[in-house]
Amino acid sequence: MTDFTVKTVARLSGVSVRTLHHYDEIGLLKPARVGANGYRYYGREDLLRLQQVLFHRELGMPLAAIAALLDDPGFDRVAALRSHRDRLRQQVDRGRQLIETIDATLADLQGETKMDETKMYLGFEPETQARHEAWLTERYGGDMGDRVAQSKAGLGAMGPSAAQNMIAQGEALEAEFARALQAGAPADSEATQALARRWCDWIARAWNRAPDRAAFDGLSRLYEDHPEFRARYEARCAGLTEYLGAAMRAFAERELA
Repeated sequence: MTDFTVKTVARLSGVSVRTLHHYDEIGLLKPARVGANGYRYYGREDLLRLQQVLFHRELGMPLAAIAALLDDPGFDRVAALRSHRDRLRQQVDRGRQLIETIDATLADLQGETKMDETKMYLGFEPETQARHEAWLTERYGGDMGDRVAQSKAGLGAMGPSAAQNMIAQGEALEAEFARALQAGAPADSEATQALARRWCDWIARAWNRAPDRAAFDGLSRLYEDHPEFRARYEARCAGLTEYLGAAMRAFAERELA
């Protein structure tokens, strides 16, 4: 049965109509048929494929890689779902552990109980941060290790509340870039370049130093090269990775020395 319109699929999945159109254009999710009126109609198999797309996006996989995987004749949907389930169970277990760590810390700070110092960091994944830092150092070499350390020192000096507020500001800026893209504003437009200026200021605070042209340009390419950054931005809005990168490079060329 192929009676799910693109608007219905968008409502069911939470994926925007624009993103569904993009998925159609790149061959990732084609509708079962297109009516004489030009409307796209999706069937149940298409909905199941979209579910797999979203699951693999959660894993940080680029769209091209997802398409290749789903189109592979050997792809096993049941096995993939079981793998997703195992991964999500691990995330649930980790989340539960982090909640317990938070509750124990609150109880300690409020004078209710004394927290064992050996349990202060249960649930955290330092290997994730270490993996990111190793990727940066290996990819860019030079003084990248020192620059990472400088950035971490700056964030550490802020204190937890200020650091969390800064993270929220960055996420809000990402959302503004996504809205600019969806509105059709060119990456080098005045409005988007104003966002790029605010992004540059935000990066300066995160890095504990102002980026120069080469550094800001290089950061834009890091976003495009690193699968986790790409997955983050594409999950927010299809095409956002390249849009943000183009805006940053235009700003670096015009405004930074």
